[in-house]
Amino acid sequence: MLFTKKTPEQKRKDFRAQLESGKLHQFPGAFNPLCAQLIERKGFDGVYVSGAVMSADLCLPDIGIANQQEFVNRGQQIARVTDLPAFIDIDTGFGEPMSAARTVRLMEEAGLAGCHIEDQIMPKRCGHLDGKEIVDQATMVQRIRAAADGRLDQNFVLIARSDARAIEGLDKAIDRMKAYVDAGADMIFPEAMKSEKEFEAVRKALNVPILANMTEFGKSRLLNKRELENLGFNVVIYPVTTLRLAMGAAERGLDAILHDGDQNGVLDEMQHRKDLYALLRYEDYNKFDQSLFNFEVGDTPMK
Repeated sequence: MLFTKKTPEQKRKDFRAQLESGKLHQFPGAFNPLCAQLIERKGFDGVYVSGAVMSADLCLPDIGIANQQEFVNRGQQIARVTDLPAFIDIDTGFGEPMSAARTVRLMEEAGLAGCHIEDQIMPKRCGHLDGKEIVDQATMVQRIRAAADGRLDQNFVLIARSDARAIEGLDKAIDRMKAYVDAGADMIFPEAMKSEKEFEAVRKALNVPILANMTEFGKSRLLNKRELENLGFNVVIYPVTTLRLAMGAAERGLDAILHDGDQNGVLDEMQHRKDLYALLRYEDYNKFDQSLFNFEVGDTPMK
């Protein structure tokens, strides 16, 4: 609350400026608002809100069970705590094209800087799993047009994700991506590319910003920032990384308590209380609170 200074409109302008710079920008995924503040504190360019992570946080698989309002709520919680632009996954738009338009409007109102919508059918699957199915191109074009028309702020970035590579092959997937740009997508998210050559082919075929998904244990090799810069990509997301790190550490800590009977052996792996308080800006809140209680009413009589 007290440590943000930028309005959603300013953050959307910042996101647009990033995309127009021609440089690569890193957007780690935040599994909660506190993680988003840590991402900002570390000096990253923006924050990503993954549908897979939000579903996992609710103890649900990433198959479209989490609903629109849950996505909106989590997006707002994360966007409001950081001055970085944050964009969110909206799966297939939560219904017919009109629902996609409404979802975009809700995400604008929640303070997000953009969102991505995909061409899978519902129930969808994680983009790096086998067995995905996609809608026909005309249906996805309708989704994108509706989503684009749903914006009030034209700086809100609409990203079209295509899962077609795994189903139709790279050439047809690229044809789809071109149609998505024509329909109003500001950026393209080619999901589950299998090699650097495929990333390169997408970059050469399109004249809009391109997003790379560097998720662990997926179809794509984890490319370094420098490699992605050389390929000409504009945004890279690390969607599940922070959740996997946190859950891995939590599991090791719980195992230690079971084995040792206490947590003394894993104290060095924990975030210290003072570091948590610094991240929360505890002192800033104290100063704000004191300024209210120290306020004195003057003696000037009311008229």
